[in-house]
Order: sequence, then C-alpha cells, then structure tokens
Amino acid sequence: MSDPTRPAGPKIIAVANQKGGVGKTTTAINLGAALAEMGLQVLVVDLDPQGNASTGVGIDPEDRDKTTYDLLLEDAELQDVILPTDTPNLRIIPATVDLSSADIELISNEKRSFLLHDALRQRAIDPFAFDFVLIDCPPSLNLLTVNAMVAAHSVLIPLQSEFFALEGLSQLMLSIREVRQTANPNLRIEGVVLTMYDARNNLSQQVEADARANLGDLVFETVIPRNVRVSEAPSFAQPVLEYDAASKGAQAYRGLAKELVKKTAKIAA
Repeated sequence: MSDPTRPAGPKIIAVANQKGGVGKTTTAINLGAALAEMGLQVLVVDLDPQGNASTGVGIDPEDRDKTTYDLLLEDAELQDVILPTDTPNLRIIPATVDLSSADIELISNEKRSFLLHDALRQRAIDPFAFDFVLIDCPPSLNLLTVNAMVAAHSVLIPLQSEFFALEGLSQLMLSIREVRQTANPNLRIEGVVLTMYDARNNLSQQVEADARANLGDLVFETVIPRNVRVSEAPSFAQPVLEYDAASKGAQAYRGLAKELVKKTAKIAA
C-alpha cells in the first residue's frame, strides 16, 4: 500500500532494445543530460555490464566502488551507489563487468524480477528528489532487462533508422506484454525514438514512414540525426550537450527532452 505522507517518486523509464548499436546508451546519457539542463533532477541507472553509460558521463572504472551489482545482489545502500557527475542535476548508479554474472545469480533469488523495483522505491531515494530515472538496459532480453521493465513506469525504445529495424521490435513488444501480464500491469510504451537518422538517405526516410504508419503517435516527433559529435562525445567522457552544445545532436536531444516532459505533464493532468 502506498504511503500518502511520502513525496511522489520519480518517473522511471527503461531505455531498451535487445538489438545492440541502436543508440540506446547514447540516448540514456544525452536525454538525461538534456532533462538535467532543464533543471530537472535525473538519475541514470547503468544496467549494462559493459558500463558504457558510466564511462559516457565521466565515471572512471576505479571510481565505481559500489555499482548496480551491489545494489541488486549485495543489498548496498542506495545513497552509497548513487554518484554525482560533472553535469549539474545528473547522477548515476554505475556498472562494471561484475554485472555480467548477475543473470545467473538472480535465477535462484525468489524476488529476482523485483530487485530493482524495490531498490528504486526505498525511502532513501526521497532526499534526492529525482524527477526522472532512466535505466540503460543491456542489449538483450535477459533478467536484468526484465528487472528494468518491472521497475519502470514505461519503456523508451531507440530505433535505428536502418533496414529490418521494425522487425526487431516484435520480440521486444512481446516481452513488454509478458511483463505486463505477470509483474507490472501498468507498464506502457513511452515511445519510439528514431536514432542515427540521415535525412539525405532514402532508407532513413522509408524507415521513418514505416514506423509512423505502423506505430502512429508512439513515435516521437523528434528524430536523432547521425551526427559525428554524438559519436565523438563518449570518447571524451561527456554527454554531447557538454562536448558540443550547439551540435545538431545536442539540439535533437534537447528537443526529445522537451517532448518527453510535455508528454509526461499531459498524462499527469
């Protein structure tokens, strides 16, 4: 039963696609940075054993003493795993390769699908006053991704503007439906965001047309362009909004953040 004396918690969004290389981590980092730039308090949860989201916001591997692995499997205190970043208003729970064994270790745990759900709903999260929590999921439909979907209010799906992109969505949609039926009946699809979009490319335009025809309003108006600054930013351990604030990529993520906030406010109303 919910406690009426507690403040409303953050909106929790799983950024998921079982296909790798679609801009999932890039979207989690830069959407988080764009929301933070708007003055909102944002937490990124790195749930990918590769730890790319942690690296992308400037957290060195040697500084990741406590990680999502410790939060899920070692009962680490929430305040001990949340780290500040160089981006104002943006914090992260980092990940390391330790997380790659979590799937096997979770199998024997009775609450295996609800560990992240429960961790993000502790009273210890209240003082941070987060507005959004973005979970960067691994590129597979494993128990970590299930944890993210059970914990989340919605799923944001980055969709690469390339051939077969839509075909890969069907398995993810089935997984979302299964989580709805078994563990999180209120889970919804936040939307699909087209990434690596090249307006000069007929294929990108065709993928966009197909996505909008098949998915309608689920597809965000904002598209993320194929942009060299977006690709370069992670190697400088910065979101693109800091690496090159005026770039087309940075502007696109600002547009996506505004669209998401507007959408969220409409639903809340």
